Amino acid sequence: MTEIRHEPVAPTRTQRMAPGGTIDAHRHDDHQIVYAGRGVLAVTTSAGSWVAPGTRAIWVPAGVVHAHQAHGELELHLVGLPAAENPLGLNAPTVLAVGPLLRELIIAYTHTPDDDSPERTRLRAVLLDQLRASPQEPLHLPTPATPLLRALCEILLADPADPRTLAELGRRVGASDRTLSRLFRSDLGMTFPQWRTQLRLQRALILLAEKEPVTTVAHRCGWSSVSAFIDVFRRTFGHTPGAHPTD
Repeated sequence: MTEIRHEPVAPTRTQRMAPGGTIDAHRHDDHQIVYAGRGVLAVTTSAGSWVAPGTRAIWVPAGVVHAHQAHGELELHLVGLPAAENPLGLNAPTVLAVGPLLRELIIAYTHTPDDDSPERTRLRAVLLDQLRASPQEPLHLPTPATPLLRALCEILLADPADPRTLAELGRRVGASDRTLSRLFRSDLGMTFPQWRTQLRLQRALILLAEKEPVTTVAHRCGWSSVSAFIDVFRRTFGHTPGAHPTD
């Protein structure tokens, strides 16, 4: 078994990552805010995955083992916070909306990590105030614990555009759609359509970061039409995929 790296202090810094670059599984004794100023960031834990574009940040609580992967040219901004300081009161990884002001605060704060001036202390206080006001976003793709459900989810992870119904997929894994529906709710806390939509949105973010055309993304992620994809994307992220900020 690979040993999990333990980095007691969660760093505050800015770093660049090439497309496909990774930071292997590790944990901190501190909380951490992870934000991609450019590109799209995926954070994975044993509980699932979170994908955040430039309008979202990811809250990673102290002690949670997590790994990062870059999609597109990534400019990664990390903000470490002591375990005793939890401005959000969150004990699980969570995606947070990042408005223009919070974006600039994170970028400014992480560009000068060694500055302990009174000005930077005030900057940090405003940043924390903005974090407290940031809406939480349900952009989490949970990992199933049930072997039967894991087998089904792996089929769709391999091909999010797979159009089969839950009943059809159930015949593949040897379970009824009623059993599988119950497992989705009890194991993952969501319905099958909700899970599949989350998967497709996460894959769409990654493909957009890789500069794939919107039409191609819609097709590869399983939407029946480009307009249907644009509608779901706009309702989730507040803007169209063509206006998606990856730079």
